[in-house]
Amino acid sequence: MMQTISDWFWWNRLWMPWNSTWADLEDREGLVYTKASDLYVTVPFSVGFLIVRYLFERLIATPFAASLGVREKAGHKVEHIPILELYFTTQSKNPGQTEIDGLSKKCSLTSRQVERWFRRRRNHERPGVLKKFREASWRLAYYLFAFLGGIVALHDKPWFYDLQELWVAYPKQSMLQSQYWYYILEMSFYGSLLFSITFDVKRKDFKVQIFHHLITLAILSVSWCANYIRVGCLLLFIHDASDVFLESAKIFNYAKCEKTCNTIFVMFAIVFVVTRLIILPFWIIPCTWVDPLDYTPPFFGHYFFNVMLVILLMLHIYWAYLILRMLKKLLFGTLTKDERSDTEEEEDDK
Repeated sequence: MMQTISDWFWWNRLWMPWNSTWADLEDREGLVYTKASDLYVTVPFSVGFLIVRYLFERLIATPFAASLGVREKAGHKVEHIPILELYFTTQSKNPGQTEIDGLSKKCSLTSRQVERWFRRRRNHERPGVLKKFREASWRLAYYLFAFLGGIVALHDKPWFYDLQELWVAYPKQSMLQSQYWYYILEMSFYGSLLFSITFDVKRKDFKVQIFHHLITLAILSVSWCANYIRVGCLLLFIHDASDVFLESAKIFNYAKCEKTCNTIFVMFAIVFVVTRLIILPFWIIPCTWVDPLDYTPPFFGHYFFNVMLVILLMLHIYWAYLILRMLKKLLFGTLTKDERSDTEEEEDDK
């Protein structure tokens, strides 16, 4: 049965035009083509990224944070009260007034003391600034590496400057080693982000982020199978461009370098809007919807790829709303935090 499912899933009519087969993309005469089996390589590479990240955060990011004066803020210790701890972990982290009154009777505490305990317990669970700094440093290092890799893979390709060249000779378009590794490493990185969701910093858009990673992996996988390698490389390049500025702004924010952070954030907002709300919907998506049909009839992979692109665009619009709202507050002097971040609750111990 598993073999039947595998044969159906990898049926070339799903992922390739009707007049093409997997055999057409066999390497020959020194030319290298995409192969669906290469996707399996990304799994061990994703695990490798997790190992490299672990070493980077402790050997490089932590000393880097110390050099910029990034320190964990000493917080209030949370007294271990079994009844409250059990309720916190199994029932709710934000109990209502009725539940607080009931818990106060069980623990022989006042309602105010129970409220304070839950507030401190929630704050204790939130990630510290050092953890956020190390995560941002790791992502910045990767995005810089990926952006430079994109330049190497794309800089001398005619289709990087002229989108009409994207589909010339499709689907029999070969690729270079630089494009192969650019793609494989990018897919592996997004795979590692899925593997690390249990210990990454969770923001208010956590579920949206997970959905974004899944959509990105779907786009990359389908574009690889359908040999949409050229447009896939362009998508990766324009996305990495804004991410470099985003992670840089985070680092300077955690280091309390407010002016530098604000300047980079403005640059990030501009690059984000240009690449993801102008280039993507007005150049890339029209090119992927219409131009391939001049060379091959439509097929499932073509429709699936473009639907995923539209969904990705919707996610960008959602984030653009948050970014522009933050930019507005920044320009009018009322920005105090990341719109996606949870704020530590103030203590009221008087």
